[in-house]
Amino acid sequence: MQTVHYLKDYKRPEFSITQLDLHFDIQDEYTQVKSRMVVLPKQTSHTPLELTGSAELIEVVLDGEVLTDTAYVVDNATETLTIHSVPTESFVLEITTHVHPNRNKSLMGLYASNGNLYTQCEPEGFRKITYYLDRPDVMTKFSTTIVADKKRYPVLLSNGNQVAAGDVDKKRHYVKWIDPFRKPSYLFALVAGDLACSKDEFITQSGRKVVIHFYTSEQDKHKVPYAIASLKRAMRWDEERFGLEYDLDIFMVVAVGDFNMGAMENKGLNIFNTKYVFADSKTATDKDFEHIEGVIGHEYFHNWTGNRVTCRDWFQLSLKEGLTVFRDQEFSGDMANRDVRRIENVMVLRANQFPEDAGPTAHPIRPASYTEMNNFYTLTVYEKGAEIVRMLHTLLGEEGFQKGMKLYFQRHDGQAVTCDDFRLAMADANGYDLTQFALWYSQAGTPQVRLHSTYDAASQTLRLQAAQHLPATPDTTAAKLPLMIPLKMSVLNSQGEAQHFELDGVSAQETVLVLREAEQEWVFNGVADAPILSLLHGFSAPVYLDYPYSEAELSVLMLHEKDAFARWEAGQILYRRVMKQAVRALRDGAAMPEISHLTQALQQLMQQDIDAALLALMLTVPSEQEIWDQDFAQLDPTLLWQAREWVVSSIAKACVNDLSGLRHTSQERELNSGLDNIADYHPLLAKFRGLTNTVRSYLPRAQPESLTYFKQQYDKLAFNMTHEWGILQAINCAENPIRDELLQQFARKFDEDALVMDKYFMLVASSTRSDTFERVQAALAHPRFSMENPNKVRALIGTFTRNIGQFHHVSGRGYEFVADKIIALDAYNPQVAARLVQAFNVLSRIDDARQQLMLAQLERIQAQANVSKDTAEIVGKILLQHQVA
Repeated sequence: MQTVHYLKDYKRPEFSITQLDLHFDIQDEYTQVKSRMVVLPKQTSHTPLELTGSAELIEVVLDGEVLTDTAYVVDNATETLTIHSVPTESFVLEITTHVHPNRNKSLMGLYASNGNLYTQCEPEGFRKITYYLDRPDVMTKFSTTIVADKKRYPVLLSNGNQVAAGDVDKKRHYVKWIDPFRKPSYLFALVAGDLACSKDEFITQSGRKVVIHFYTSEQDKHKVPYAIASLKRAMRWDEERFGLEYDLDIFMVVAVGDFNMGAMENKGLNIFNTKYVFADSKTATDKDFEHIEGVIGHEYFHNWTGNRVTCRDWFQLSLKEGLTVFRDQEFSGDMANRDVRRIENVMVLRANQFPEDAGPTAHPIRPASYTEMNNFYTLTVYEKGAEIVRMLHTLLGEEGFQKGMKLYFQRHDGQAVTCDDFRLAMADANGYDLTQFALWYSQAGTPQVRLHSTYDAASQTLRLQAAQHLPATPDTTAAKLPLMIPLKMSVLNSQGEAQHFELDGVSAQETVLVLREAEQEWVFNGVADAPILSLLHGFSAPVYLDYPYSEAELSVLMLHEKDAFARWEAGQILYRRVMKQAVRALRDGAAMPEISHLTQALQQLMQQDIDAALLALMLTVPSEQEIWDQDFAQLDPTLLWQAREWVVSSIAKACVNDLSGLRHTSQERELNSGLDNIADYHPLLAKFRGLTNTVRSYLPRAQPESLTYFKQQYDKLAFNMTHEWGILQAINCAENPIRDELLQQFARKFDEDALVMDKYFMLVASSTRSDTFERVQAALAHPRFSMENPNKVRALIGTFTRNIGQFHHVSGRGYEFVADKIIALDAYNPQVAARLVQAFNVLSRIDDARQQLMLAQLERIQAQANVSKDTAEIVGKILLQHQVA
């Protein structure tokens, strides 16, 4: 029987822990953990003490007295240790456990990887180490002593500052760490191993020196400098933008290849997936560099928004994650091209979070219930959470937002708080009523906003009517209330110039409309020319916006609008329209649509002097998922793939000369950039290389002979992974021996590089070739593939689930293949297995024949004797939605 946790049932802890001293004795076969906690009851009655844990219990000592097993109860099913009788005043509880890192394949708690030991404790991994009040609202000061073999584990790390170290005997040594800041158990970290250290330092705005240590294998040290530089930029940016200074004497990052997540913000000792630390131009693409900078920033920013102020309970996860994603997005925008970064954020949201909002696992950013907390590390909590924070920034402005942040820290530094506490700080600091805004935290789904306008030339009056609707979602039967939605917009004329207008007595060229009602109207006066509305500037709210643009209006916006998002979005609307038409034509056996209006607009666009990175995005056709979400149900998914393929090929053939010229120009601009080493990452070079790769993706469709050219270029450009990767992606779907030859060459070249081999597995799994399924199966036996490594699973199996033509093959073989892997993974890493299950979220939206095939696999997973609660929860939600539908 699975336990469901409800937000409404939250109760404050009945005990606090004022000090926790941990002692780790690392042996060959196990690690002995001794914890000494000073416990303070919050009531005078004799309330039993219930701790959570699943480690092997050796001994319990209460105020110096060893307890017999009649004094407590261990319940393995609920992972609890209950001590029947404890003092009503402060007492000392000592617990000894044994843990077995080498057996731990879940990568939660204390586990082994390549001979070293690492921890992952968020959200509930600490209980795998010892018995404790493992909940975010129990904050205490930690001291950690680690004892281990000097030769095998020369590096011993934990949170805070190192205060002591020395030899225990000739073979063993110890290190003691003290974290001066109170923290919950999920922020605890320990690393022990034989690791190389890359050192640097940072001088804070107050003049303090912070030592920086990055720990890696010796052979990977040369790939660390960019991550260190990114950290120092993040530290300076947080001081300058938010006035937040780092608070310890040392900041450490440890990179590990076996990691379920991207990274973890443990106080002073961040543990990172190697994917977000290692980079050089020969093995990492420009996008890899950008992701590293963003993730490094994200985890560092957690020091204040997550560590110094943390979440009261796991329902409040977006309090720290949504806010910190917003902060890392702002950081990335300031480090490079803000407009492009914003569009990239929106692309991620639409391709991944909007479908989540529309699927069986839909939930608000602050969910009302959960069964397994691991399942709520979702794009809704992170990415939509960031959008909700961004809306506050839009409503309050930079100055008002900063006032709110300062009040938030003044009120809550050192506390575990709620999303409401953050919202109230923003409201109180600005005297702004955000009561209605709170609905964003409790209502799931993506709002649909329909707009209609009328213009009276004689009176120069523009009327804009809006209606909002929040669709029903599986998480609740309650009626959805109107949300508070900021709509940033302007009014253009037919030449694409911004017009002045008067709204509510204020003259402006841009405004933020605040939609509060189910239906609402605004009147703009003084609009001199026939208006073209430029809507949702900067994507000011995470909504579906429906406005009846003409093709001519979209072309004006696409070619002339100053707001980068609105300009890009105009092109996206044109793309989506022709994709929808193509799907319907394929479904109905009709003639394919005419798209000359689109290709002509693209040809004009390519003749403009436009930022290369923005142009690359504007030349990128939306994903299949975007049109699936809004417009199609019970559909053969391969029609979506075929429609997109047809649109991309049609553009390639119609614009081949323009695209070829653009590729040549872009490569020339890269070569003549004036930078010393064009092989290295630089935001300017990344723009040109990104545009070159976008164009490359089109050319084989219009010029099959370009494969020979790409083969010739491959070795010449192999000094830079962005070019190498771009060429391989461009030819990856070609039924041509050149593709096989270059892919094999790539694998041989990087056989010893784990992260680049992940790219190889992604190429294998993303190809649309007729032999892809067989190639994916064969890749499982590749010596560099391991089902125990999450990066490898995500690269091969995860990528395969996003390959629409392959995963949704009419035979059902794709569903069966993925279900097999989920069942295998679930036995030792339920967290990764449950992530893969979400590929089946589309069950209720595919055609009947495929529904039956997919349903059979979900029922097979559900029927497994020892299915984890992680996987069972997701499968159950998918099946429940299907039954209701």
